[in-house]
Amino acid sequence: MNIDLSNRTALITGATGQLGRVMARTLAKCGANIAIHYRSNEAQAQELQDEIHSFGSRSTIVQADITKLDSILAMKEAIHEQLGSVDIVVANAVVQYQWTSILEQSPEDYESQFDSCVMQSVYLAKAFAPAMIQQKWGRFVGINTECAMQNSPTQSAYVAGKRGMDGVYRVLAKEIGEHQITVNQVAPGWTISERDRTNKTEHSESYEQTVPLRRRGTDQEIANAVAFLASDLASFITGAYIPVSGGNVMPSI
Repeated sequence: MNIDLSNRTALITGATGQLGRVMARTLAKCGANIAIHYRSNEAQAQELQDEIHSFGSRSTIVQADITKLDSILAMKEAIHEQLGSVDIVVANAVVQYQWTSILEQSPEDYESQFDSCVMQSVYLAKAFAPAMIQQKWGRFVGINTECAMQNSPTQSAYVAGKRGMDGVYRVLAKEIGEHQITVNQVAPGWTISERDRTNKTEHSESYEQTVPLRRRGTDQEIANAVAFLASDLASFITGAYIPVSGGNVMPSI
């Protein structure tokens, strides 16, 4: 049984980031054509495009501010010109900021998380769901976080944004499910990325001791979950929040 995304076009927002680039490579290896979104790292986007072409997939590079509807709509048009309609949307981009306590966190940080988690999800739905409804097939995969269940000190702005995103995705799943469009979330734990491998920071004993599998997950393991949810193998899964965290968080019934 293989994950086959042939003849599908996938948009990954934040595709030049640590997790995004592995998702892009993985979906391309499954046969998807890839729209590589970036905000400012055009050089990384071009390098990633070269890799994707080496796998035999088509791709295009698109720049956009995912917190602005007009920018996302312009991105949609640019993708359509090069690759046609988007079948799979992976909402991976998020604004980065410095975590601190609620008493010290600036209001602007809460706003940035709301804009990049909640409003990005809304804008992507407005831009790409109509074509999915027409073709009676589509996938939205939002990248959430284990932090949304942990609620640890200094996480407040991030958690608030991701929990808001969770609400949007659950409602969207019910609103467009009749059109055979699935809407799911992957919630990574603290994930080993290319940066960790370069800096030799793959291990954290204190964190790993809290994880039932006693290790950190890898970027490839996150990308594997995304590829599964994007495929026909997951055609009857929607509205799910799926931790890929080694059991570090466990949603209850």
